[in-house]
Amino acid sequence: MRDFTIGGSAKIHFAVDVKTKEVLAMYVTTYDIHDSEVLPSIIANASRYRSIAEACMDGAYDSVKAYRLLRSMGVKPVIKPRGNARTDRRPPERRSSVMILKTIGEKAWGRMMGYGRRWSAETAFSTFKRLYG
Repeated sequence: MRDFTIGGSAKIHFAVDVKTKEVLAMYVTTYDIHDSEVLPSIIANASRYRSIAEACMDGAYDSVKAYRLLRSMGVKPVIKPRGNARTDRRPPERRSSVMILKTIGEKAWGRMMGYGRRWSAETAFSTFKRLYG
């Protein structure tokens, strides 16, 4: 998932297939809507076009709601924990991810989790910005 601010008043959120680099879903919100609030809609739209096994997302999506939503859909979350993330918080997937990150460090966590695949969304964003300013 990735978001892109337009003129300070709107953001575009993308869901990208990391293998094909195709944009599967796009959602426009006002700037005051948090990224995690868009997740249910964008995941639902993307899942109409592909079966989603994993979702790689940045720390803006690090929330209990996101983990619960993904679990309910059978999607493995690959969400970078926030810097101040605690290991005593639920759900178990998040707690495990935080413990791994704090134990082996951010770079090793990223390699272990396959977090680098998220850059496919960054590439789609870069292309979108080049084409549409």
